[in-house]
Amino acid sequence: MAVSIQQIKELREKTGVGMMDAKKALVATDGDMDKAVDVLREKGIAKAEKKSDRVAAEGLAHISVAGNTAAVIEVNSETDFVSANDKFQNLVKGIADAIVAGKPADMDAALALKMGNDTIKAAITELTAVIGEKISLRRFQVVEKTDSQNFGAYLHNGGQIAALTVLEGADEETARDVAMHVAAINPKYLDQNAVPADVLAHEKAVLTEETKNEGKPEKIIPKIVEGRMRKYLSEIALADQEFVKDPDQTVAKYVASKGGKLVSFVRYEVGEGIEKKEENFVDEVMSQIKG
Repeated sequence: MAVSIQQIKELREKTGVGMMDAKKALVATDGDMDKAVDVLREKGIAKAEKKSDRVAAEGLAHISVAGNTAAVIEVNSETDFVSANDKFQNLVKGIADAIVAGKPADMDAALALKMGNDTIKAAITELTAVIGEKISLRRFQVVEKTDSQNFGAYLHNGGQIAALTVLEGADEETARDVAMHVAAINPKYLDQNAVPADVLAHEKAVLTEETKNEGKPEKIIPKIVEGRMRKYLSEIALADQEFVKDPDQTVAKYVASKGGKLVSFVRYEVGEGIEKKEENFVDEVMSQIKG
């Protein structure tokens, strides 16, 4: 089948392989991007999938804590210029405070919450009219803790990333240190037990195929795959990651040394998962010439 230049470009960005290798993998998998990544990894060409971080939405993430309740939110704008606007920043803080107080169950309930004399929805509409740019509450999460637990809240780069952790025991400072780690390293799961069985099975199958293709003796393949699975888990599970402030110990060991245990984490990065609108430079120039 014919594959587009755009598909080849996307696969190259994800895996770092050459153009012809990307094209061959896409042709072999009928254009299925995920399968093409697996094919390249099995051949040992692409060692791991590199995520493309191109995102469109600007805005801010924020965390509000009140007693045993915390709220993590993301509010989007169209340009980063708006993120620096005092009115926008006040709106974001106000929304987080209203959500932590109201504990809404879903987005409709959140937008209907009172914020001053208005609802959150009305406040967003009003500022959209003033600024002249679309503003939206994209997502939120309400997190509860017990009296024996501690929240750790951290905002990176003024709110480009928000990380909230919950620890059993330890203290707030330790919880915040772990939140800083979460912001920097972006773990996918809390610990190995939280990794879904199908994710583990898929990774093991890919690593087994990759190891076979390296020409390793059949009898030692399971041992090699086992070691590579351990490395994989240490990269995606928070508990097993090397702690950024002290790489000689894992995050779980660091928390344990402070008399605590990991309970949960939330990490919001502004715009993650939203593909940036790509302008074709040539078309843009030509349209201006014709105009």
